Amino acid sequence: MDLSPRLNCFVGLNGTGKTNLLDAVHVLCLTRSHRNLPDKNLIRHGEAFYRVEGVFERDGERSKVVVKFANGQRKEIERNGTAYPRLTDYVGQFPVVMIAPDDIVLVQEGSEERRRFLDTTLSQISPDYLQNLLTYNALLKQRNALLKTFAEQRRFDAALLEAIDRQMPAPAAVLLEKRRVFVANFAPVFQEIYAAIAGDREQVAVAFEPGSNSDDFAAVLTDNLERDRVLERTTAGPHRDDLALTLHDHPVKKYASQGQLKSFLLALRLAQYEVLRQEKGTSPLLLLDDIFDKLDEQRVRQLIALLIHRNFGQIFITDTQRSRMEAVVSSFAGEYLISEIP
Repeated sequence: MDLSPRLNCFVGLNGTGKTNLLDAVHVLCLTRSHRNLPDKNLIRHGEAFYRVEGVFERDGERSKVVVKFANGQRKEIERNGTAYPRLTDYVGQFPVVMIAPDDIVLVQEGSEERRRFLDTTLSQISPDYLQNLLTYNALLKQRNALLKTFAEQRRFDAALLEAIDRQMPAPAAVLLEKRRVFVANFAPVFQEIYAAIAGDREQVAVAFEPGSNSDDFAAVLTDNLERDRVLERTTAGPHRDDLALTLHDHPVKKYASQGQLKSFLLALRLAQYEVLRQEKGTSPLLLLDDIFDKLDEQRVRQLIALLIHRNFGQIFITDTQRSRMEAVVSSFAGEYLISEIP
């Protein structure tokens, strides 16, 4: 389909594929689903593979991107017919932010979701971050498997474990430093956007919580060795990092009203967008999936005013009601497209 360079609205009943359309754009940008599903789960039932292609245009240059995956094979990413040898060489070329109903997990679920928020953002900013993240996660998986094997076989091989432990501090240090710097820059942007959505009356904050009590990760591994052996897993490190999300110095998860929670989540995503734009020097794609069902009319007006005022780049919006979508675009002076999905 041909799209508007500014505002694209897709209307249809639940189950018609609106979210799949936005998720396909997300896959083209980040090579994976917004829902964090394994690639095999993205394949249509009864088929052996998926293939997504799209044409990006920036500064007059057109790039045809193809992402394809077949069961049992390595995922491939091509740009203008040339395959990328590594995922890290591609991610970040076309930045994207998606706001969806399931964003509630950022607040209500465990720290894994908030680390994923950090990783998704920083991987688009820094190929070095993504490479170190992949390295650290691979080593962590090996270390945890080794600890489990030691417990099952009732033996311990210090030299085998040390071979992994020697490699982990370097990528761990990169993750820690980049996450810490990012959150320090992100927090004031988030507070500004929250105020624009909900007013200045509420004091909100985002802070970084490291997953260990020392920046010296080699010492952390040594100090926690006995505990790790008992629990059969690595108990401290970047894989335990978290974000503290607060409203008036209290955890948002416990004390925010439904309206405050919605404003908080919107501000998190829009601040993610703003930081990406500042870092990349280009406007990311913004995907808004079915969010008007989750917001009251006042917040919808504030959100649209914010999008127009900040001159966001290309926007994709889905909704179930055409009348509501037409009310949204009525205040939008630029070019737009409304498409009905049967």
